[in-house]
Amino acid sequence: MEAWYMDDSSEDQRQPHHLNPVQLVSHEKLAALGVLHWNLDADRYETDSKLQEIRKKRGYSYQDIITVSPEKLPNYEHKIRSFFEEHIHLDEEIRYCLDGSGYFDVRDLGDRWIRIWVKKGDMIVLPAGSYHRFTLDNNNYIKAMRLFVGEPVWTPYNRPQDEHPVRKQYISLFAPQ
Repeated sequence: MEAWYMDDSSEDQRQPHHLNPVQLVSHEKLAALGVLHWNLDADRYETDSKLQEIRKKRGYSYQDIITVSPEKLPNYEHKIRSFFEEHIHLDEEIRYCLDGSGYFDVRDLGDRWIRIWVKKGDMIVLPAGSYHRFTLDNNNYIKAMRLFVGEPVWTPYNRPQDEHPVRKQYISLFAPQ
């Protein structure tokens, strides 16, 4: 997994959007924002004991697999636009990249975009209440496992949500006091 601060260009969202010069973001900085990451063996996801251990420890009881590409996802153009709308969720967003690649963009506490490039084997957890969005990269393809605690809840709450209790909780957990 790689991460960097983004430029403010409105060009194709599938481009890397590096600043010049590039400003990389460390895994420690992401962890300070509540973003978790593991690198797993995507070829063995069905039998991977490390994945099973993470699922058990974090209570991820539901899973499904989604393929996002123009050929595989019904209403692709509409869906990819909706994924790229800045939003929060009431629960964690957990994605495990089984094949392909894509970008999760998250806001830091100074409201700057950080682009996280996930590739095959990367599992990422975005905390509840964090502003984020998703898009494919230039490969236009990702196959990902979606994990949930209990039944899946798909509801995005588009920005602004600063007064939402889950957003306030996120700020209280991760903003410096």
